[in-house]
Amino acid sequence: MPAPDLPFRPAGWVNRLVAAPRFQAICARVPGLRGIARREGAAIFDLMQGFVQSQMLMALVELRVLHLLADGPATADALARRLDVPPERMAILLQAGAAMQLLRRKRDQFRLARRGAAFLAVPGLAEMVRHHDVLYRDLSDPVAFIKGQTEPELARFWPYVFGATDPMDPDVTARYSHLMAESQRMVADAALAQLSLSGVRHLLDVGGGTGMFLRAVRARYPGVKLALFDLPDVVKQAALPADVTRHGGSFRSDPLPAGADAISLVRVLYDHSDDTVRSLLARAYAALPSGGRLLVIEPMSGGARPDPQTDVYFSVYTLAMRTGRTRSAAEITDLLIQAGFVDFKTYPADKPFVTCILDARKP
Repeated sequence: MPAPDLPFRPAGWVNRLVAAPRFQAICARVPGLRGIARREGAAIFDLMQGFVQSQMLMALVELRVLHLLADGPATADALARRLDVPPERMAILLQAGAAMQLLRRKRDQFRLARRGAAFLAVPGLAEMVRHHDVLYRDLSDPVAFIKGQTEPELARFWPYVFGATDPMDPDVTARYSHLMAESQRMVADAALAQLSLSGVRHLLDVGGGTGMFLRAVRARYPGVKLALFDLPDVVKQAALPADVTRHGGSFRSDPLPAGADAISLVRVLYDHSDDTVRSLLARAYAALPSGGRLLVIEPMSGGARPDPQTDVYFSVYTLAMRTGRTRSAAEITDLLIQAGFVDFKTYPADKPFVTCILDARKP
């Protein structure tokens, strides 16, 4: 950032024009430009206040304000008494919730708004928000974080990404398995709304946690034979029908079981380094028959066209995990080519911040 006493002259004539005080004054007066200037100003302010919004969302979720207002409107005083919050502070929280369009205010009462109802309807979203306290602590010094000078707590939350195969603390296993299951519901729904599994006879889900994706597949494709491969401690907790085969192991060191004509990797690759991903893709290639499909289902970077969600949230999240990174579809395709896969197909993602889909085949 330039020193305050130096002239600010950004490169490029458009940027110099926009930064000029005289041009900004003109924009404030001209009707057509005034709206653009206001929107840009509001967008810049939203970038600055984003951390406050996320913390107020956390407070609304932790206090279950949205859930309580789903039952009907209430005043700030009534909610303050019920939740043991000072009334003047509850009023500020509710006003913030209404400003974020999660709540709607009518005189002295607040009710759930459409956006708030949609938030509650998304499976696992509230669980993800509760989990963010870990990420917030990791980002308390963002410069040190970006320089790699911190020891992120988030890396300890997901011990499996470091290749842990020894029996883990049951509480730790249960905690991250629960979060995986809750958040994976929306991923499974979004993916299967775009992806067709017609013609698949046997699907092996690798790194599938508690089996949420397989349960979603069973609901839509009851005739497909299903199998799960994950760490032994995780597979034991999978709530799956009795006819779903369970394979306990590590894809870092163990071969993947053969027999499936399709393998799914749901939110797996972005947890791991390129070397680990190359090894996993090679194992998937070896396990599949000729013509077998590999499905990569996870949020992906926008690459040459940076995405406002995946290139901020997911890229930083995976950086905090210290083992993986959020890759673009082109980067993943390059890794698949190295493994020997062909016939790549990407599916249009209605919600890229939930998941994208890349389909490949073994020749």
